[in-house]
Amino acid sequence: MTEIPRKAVQRTAKLASLPLGVAGRVVGGWGKRLTGRAADEVNAEVTAKTAEQVFAVLGQLKGGAMKFGQALSVFEAAVPDELAAPYREALTKLQTAAPPMPARTTHRVLAEQLGASWTKRFKEFDDSPAASASIGQVHSAVWHDGRDVAVKVQYPGADEALRADLKQLLRFSRLLQAIMPGTDVRPLLEELRDRYLEELDYRDEAANQRAFAKAFENDEHVLVPRVVASSPKVMVTEWTSGVGLSHIIREGSVPDRDLAGQRLAEFHFSAPSRSGLLHADPHPGNFMLGDDGRLRVIDFGAVARLPDGLPKTLGLMTRLALDGRSADLVELLRTENFIREGMSLHGEDVLGYLAPFVEPLRTESFHFTRRWLQSQAERVGDLRSPDSQTGRSLNLPPQYLLIHRVTLGATGILCQLDAHVTAREIVARWQPGFDD
Repeated sequence: MTEIPRKAVQRTAKLASLPLGVAGRVVGGWGKRLTGRAADEVNAEVTAKTAEQVFAVLGQLKGGAMKFGQALSVFEAAVPDELAAPYREALTKLQTAAPPMPARTTHRVLAEQLGASWTKRFKEFDDSPAASASIGQVHSAVWHDGRDVAVKVQYPGADEALRADLKQLLRFSRLLQAIMPGTDVRPLLEELRDRYLEELDYRDEAANQRAFAKAFENDEHVLVPRVVASSPKVMVTEWTSGVGLSHIIREGSVPDRDLAGQRLAEFHFSAPSRSGLLHADPHPGNFMLGDDGRLRVIDFGAVARLPDGLPKTLGLMTRLALDGRSADLVELLRTENFIREGMSLHGEDVLGYLAPFVEPLRTESFHFTRRWLQSQAERVGDLRSPDSQTGRSLNLPPQYLLIHRVTLGATGILCQLDAHVTAREIVARWQPGFDD
């Protein structure tokens, strides 16, 4: 494999194999039940094989297909364990791994982007990728001045593949809805499409990373590697290392889980005020915990631009819900277009719907667990429940969609970490409007 399959027809055929494969396994499962095998055993086998196929297809395609798989991986914490477990390992693989491109292809891209004498810019360059992701892979190297660096090289054809994937994935939103029940997948896909198209020019990502690095320079809790060089399809940054959050999620100690969760929450809420940007790609593969206790943050291709920090309206809403001021809350929601036009809502119903979401702010330290997140997903996803009916009367204005998705993604990671976090203290310090 020298590059990503570019043609839409090729990629569509591979993506189409997902629903076809699922259907085939379901039919096969019925046959096995007829021969006397237990339903639970057959269902477990079908789900496990489906998870394997999801990883194989999305990982091979890379591009938008793989990026969406990475986005899904942080939401599995909201799904009941019996449904999520088979997908957990498969989706987690997508955070850090994908089939690499050959060295000759890597060299060709480096020559195109850094010049024919690109090798003179490095003292050493490892042809084996240290990490592979959705639209590029990362190599370790030594810059000409002796600094250890990470070199991100974009896959040839990534631009065409990304556009083709995002177009086709919108058509498969129902399948993806089945993989991720309780999540409104299509708006998420549409929002991801817009953000991911911004990632194709690494010069934009380099500018984002420089802004974050400056904002967090010499910070005691967060380290952002500095950018060394950049071009449209190659970016060189200082090398950083640590224990990936994926590893901590799987087998980390309680202190490491709590520390990683605390640092992640601090970074998420403080970055907009400090840098005017929100890191908009929250999955464990983009974060590491160093020996010094600082959170390493990488991959700044997707960001939300918030020059005034997080919107004050969100802080006001959170405070009103926390204080139980239902009438004021409804008035604010209606003024800011969070209530669908023509809908009549009772204040207590709105408060009942939102109150559990602000539960982490009621105590000095909150324990984020999968079970807590699952209970929230079940509560708002049950079409028969009053909370679900209230939720369908509410609206999320477009300017808040990305912030909502990133906050939900970060919360998903906290729940995967099973972390204790001083959420109230962090929100009070960094969320405008909360303490007004």
